[in-house]
Amino acid sequence: MSWLLDAVPPDYRAYGVLRRHPLALARMARQQAAASIQAAREGYRGAAVELKEHLPPHAVEAVLDAYRQEGPRLVRLAESIALVERALRGEHFLPRL
Repeated sequence: MSWLLDAVPPDYRAYGVLRRHPLALARMARQQAAASIQAAREGYRGAAVELKEHLPPHAVEAVLDAYRQEGPRLVRLAESIALVERALRGEHFLPRL
């Protein structure tokens, strides 16, 4: 529960239903992660154009680098949340080598 709560905006902690029903929290966390991935992709695509007149080139590149690091982190988070959600739904997993 704590890990899932850390994966969503802090305001989600105020909803008792999410604390009582981990599956509901996992579902919301999955949707939140998907939205964050989409936002990061859109942000990356437009950052250079939007910022080039307001920031020096090295700062624009640093912003793009932050997006390049954040994107894969968000994808890994989304994959982890999906696995937790599947487990909460009762799916059984077979070990793979």
